[in-house]
Amino acid sequence: MTDPDVVVLRQKVHGMAPESYGERLRECLPDHEVAVATTPDEERELLARARVVTGIDFEAEWLSVAENLDLFACTYAGTGHLDTDALADAGVAVTNAAGVHGPNISEYVIGSLIAHERRFRLARERQERAHWEAYPVRELQGSTAAVVGLGAIGEALVERLHPFGVETIGVRYTPEKGGPADEVVGFDRIHDALARADYVILACPLTDTTRGLIDADALASMRADALLVNVARGPVVDTDDLVTVLRNEDIRGATLDVTDPEPLPADHPLWAFDNVRITPHNAGNTPKYYDRLADILAGNLRRMEETGSVEGLENRVV
Repeated sequence: MTDPDVVVLRQKVHGMAPESYGERLRECLPDHEVAVATTPDEERELLARARVVTGIDFEAEWLSVAENLDLFACTYAGTGHLDTDALADAGVAVTNAAGVHGPNISEYVIGSLIAHERRFRLARERQERAHWEAYPVRELQGSTAAVVGLGAIGEALVERLHPFGVETIGVRYTPEKGGPADEVVGFDRIHDALARADYVILACPLTDTTRGLIDADALASMRADALLVNVARGPVVDTDDLVTVLRNEDIRGATLDVTDPEPLPADHPLWAFDNVRITPHNAGNTPKYYDRLADILAGNLRRMEETGSVEGLENRVV
């Protein structure tokens, strides 16, 4: 039996079958063997022979079986759910899906801003009542957005905001790296960025620095007419503090693709605000997801074969 070059685990991404991922990998790697596990027994048998495995999760206990494994290609951008220490100790490299979400999440954010400013929710409500009445709106042109996090998503968003005439302030750990934003500052200047922004957009990873970053103090620095958009992780925002400022009308509103807790309970007060838009961690959903993942993994596999090493892989995190 031929050992597979790539094994796809039995884990769906945004409801898309892993078989679709396997098909796309076969298109990118026509000279390689790509196997898609369909049962637990098959998954375990394939793990024992695989050099490259890809999926959402990888249990540390599997390492005792996966003796030939060189690379786990995580299909999520975040890898906080993985036991990366165990993988590193076993000599297994780990890559993530950074860059896959740039176009789709950027479109989500821009769509949410336009929906707020053009008041599409009000338009829909009046349409349902066949009520014809003009109403005031705003525009993005001439506004300022503070984008917290200038990774692949943040940079893609900044590049797409500029054609709308939006000035951008990027907030990142290492401001000396710069970026496509009109201005780049460190987290030590985040309150200055919040105070100047019409839109505060969170696109940062969840770390010790960013957990609870947008708390009562940060929200107090935001303008009363500012909008908050969270496409990062729910715990970046202190939910209780956000509810308080919304009740007091201290900010204009929010769009939340992620929440804390998640899923958001049906009786949670955030559901009741007319100026809050909530989606079920869906901003990353795109039919192009597997296409982009496959391109990254195929390139990395070729690099491994050319160099005989896992050094220099795209999106390597371990």
